[in-house]
Amino acid sequence: MNSNGSHVEDGGDCSIRPILCELGVITRPDGSAILTQGHTVVMSAVYGPSEVRMQRLQVDRAFVETIFRPKSGLPCPNDRMRETIIKDTCETAMLAALYPRTTVSVILQEMQDSGGLLACSINASCLALMDSGLAMKFLFAAVTCGITNDNIIIVDPDGNKLKDCKATLTFAFDSIDKNVIASYTTGTFPIQVYNNGLEKCRQASDFLFDFYRDIVRKYSTTL
Repeated sequence: MNSNGSHVEDGGDCSIRPILCELGVITRPDGSAILTQGHTVVMSAVYGPSEVRMQRLQVDRAFVETIFRPKSGLPCPNDRMRETIIKDTCETAMLAALYPRTTVSVILQEMQDSGGLLACSINASCLALMDSGLAMKFLFAAVTCGITNDNIIIVDPDGNKLKDCKATLTFAFDSIDKNVIASYTTGTFPIQVYNNGLEKCRQASDFLFDFYRDIVRKYSTTL
């Protein structure tokens, strides 16, 4: 088990909230993590590769499923949207062809939402996959930014700052070339603001990938 805390920021427009992470928090899954970004908290677990149901059988790759569980109540359409984005992101990053005729399940539990829940969930799923030891093409990290009525871009806004935003942009990047592998937007915004938000989020992802490397380095010393 490993834990790590860090205030990740650059002192400028691309700063993100403090991050805390602990791996191996659940014993039954093959990999698990709890991630805190600011006051947003998500717990994630990965099961598999394991036996797959016949209707989900894929002869050339693993079937990847994602389940998002809200803090309370039943899943809503937004939760289903999160499941789809996280599933697509995990499938893109995993070397699923190494595990044909199996299933890999990524389970996410919302603990607290104080802004950036989708990005935190994507990052928590990456950490759980890292903990599971499943082969991956690359790691991935997601960053959200908000756009105010004056078209000011706020990277990784908390719940209070989001109240002043007319739109949000969430991007997931790969760890190799920082290409966008998933995106989700809400609201309306000029294309130039979108491009500026994308670049600010890309810059902010550097801190997350540094955080991942720190997690791996500290975790490996405990083995």
